[in-house]
Amino acid sequence: MTGNLRFGMTTVAMALAGMLVAVTPKKVGRTVEGSKSCATIESGKWVGPAKSLVAGTIVAVNDELVAQPTLANVDPYEKGWLLVLKPTNWDEVKPNLAVGDDVAPRYEAKMAADDFSGCAA
Repeated sequence: MTGNLRFGMTTVAMALAGMLVAVTPKKVGRTVEGSKSCATIESGKWVGPAKSLVAGTIVAVNDELVAQPTLANVDPYEKGWLLVLKPTNWDEVKPNLAVGDDVAPRYEAKMAADDFSGCAA
């Protein structure tokens, strides 16, 4: 088992979503099921769920992000984090996650499978 996990959106997710206008995480103490929504994210061109592969209980939310959603756009890995989760299925999920140098090949395979040719400028 591990300690708590801090969640947020990646730079790839930020590029796809555009500038955020609202972030609504579930409340502290709520339980999140694996592969289910832990928050609602809204940008000028998209509204949808932020899903967590990991199940658990929310132990903290980033109130600064809720007040200023664009923090996720400008600093997704530090100030723009979304929430902290106490996991209940970490050992089950961890082997399926990509980290470091393993991330890019998975994105490239997904883009190839989806016949994605890039973002128009």
